[in-house]
Amino acid sequence: MDGMTAYRPVTPEIAAELRSVVGEKNLIVGDEERLRGYSHDEVAGPEYARMPEAVVKPVSAREVAAILKVANRHRVPVTPRGGGTGLSCGAVPLFGGVVLSLERMNRILEIDRENMAVVVEPGVVTSEIGKTVQEFGLFYAGYPMSFESCFIGGNLAENAGGGRAIRYGVTGHHVLGLEAVLPTGEIVEMGGKRVKDVTGYDLIHLLVGSEGTLAVFTKIILRLLPRPAATAVLLIPFGSASEAVEAFPRVVARAGILPTSIEFMDRLSVETVYRFLGDAPPRPGIGAMLLVELDGSSRAKVDEESERIGELFLEEGALDVYVGNTPATERKMWAPRVNLAEAFKTVCPVQSLEDIVVPTARIPDLIRELERLARIHDVLIPCYGHAGDGNLHATPVKKPETPLETWKETLPRILTELYGTVRGLGGTISGEHGIGSKRARYMPIVMSPEMINLQKRIKRLFDPLNILNPGKIFP
Repeated sequence: MDGMTAYRPVTPEIAAELRSVVGEKNLIVGDEERLRGYSHDEVAGPEYARMPEAVVKPVSAREVAAILKVANRHRVPVTPRGGGTGLSCGAVPLFGGVVLSLERMNRILEIDRENMAVVVEPGVVTSEIGKTVQEFGLFYAGYPMSFESCFIGGNLAENAGGGRAIRYGVTGHHVLGLEAVLPTGEIVEMGGKRVKDVTGYDLIHLLVGSEGTLAVFTKIILRLLPRPAATAVLLIPFGSASEAVEAFPRVVARAGILPTSIEFMDRLSVETVYRFLGDAPPRPGIGAMLLVELDGSSRAKVDEESERIGELFLEEGALDVYVGNTPATERKMWAPRVNLAEAFKTVCPVQSLEDIVVPTARIPDLIRELERLARIHDVLIPCYGHAGDGNLHATPVKKPETPLETWKETLPRILTELYGTVRGLGGTISGEHGIGSKRARYMPIVMSPEMINLQKRIKRLFDPLNILNPGKIFP
């Protein structure tokens, strides 16, 4: 892919063209303070940020198309941006240019009860979809952990997962149709309010997960489901991480019940987050903890399944089982998992939140390898995440006493070893956060040159001048 020297800066003339598309108040240019807010996502560290030269805020597919046509004419890079909550530098404008912010395209356009579908724009906050459709007895099952701040367009761009993926699948499972603008400015529509469609290539699921490198989403049709009548959460402590991760697949198989989610927290995670919350763990001697959520069509059914699963976990060596089946108790039980990332920032803000995924049967091997890497490199590597689908957030954290320069020298070695181990276990380097620019250099560890080159050829076909989100995914 062509580098920075191939691009033109945003000149006053180009800014005037953009202004004619979106209007004066929807263009930011020459205002460093306002531009800085669009220079980064949630990846910590100023070294990951890049300043844009301009920010444009379109309100329609036609405006998005016009912006991309201007960018193609002048060969200016364009970086699409949703809520800025990403964890792979996917919305960071590596080569400056224009950030195309979708924050104004934030309408829920239609709730179709008959077809159990909702039509939204990409700037809708994900949690708003659930709140809006619940009054119709419906449910949007996509559930990234940042659902109260992330945008649905960003969820599609990364094919976000989250806690419910074990039962309901990742974001892409719920996408029925798209309106999108190609890098060259054409507006295309694909799919619709239909469950089956094998007419031509499945381009929807090529674009979903393409990290804003192949198209800009402007309208999204999502599948809805009947809203569960009841839920319950089980908090299950174990004496060790290996006991916890070996128990849950056996319990699921024996019970014949597929939970909504199965979350895992190792000893370091449990100790750190309860200290952060100013609370004590539910009992002493916890080596790891599982958080299991169930839902169903009736309170009686969910209570019965909770009791059955709880009994089986005790048989598999759990220290105890705590059940929450009211909104208040469920929130209390979810609090440790929801606050983990913030808790480790108080230990040290210098860290690398990772997103590895392995076959669930290999999680015990992964846990042992993380313990080895932490000892060898003298860092903290807490591990937590979505054990039910093998997607764990192993997070190297700098010890407060370690010099920053030592950390910067050591981290690439840690990640190279970690990713090599994950590859050997049949896994890969991202399950839901994406590659972006943060992980692009490590792609050859888990993907062959043939596969990388195939994807580069697809990118070239969609985006001949490489103006849309350049520098992402590919090394």
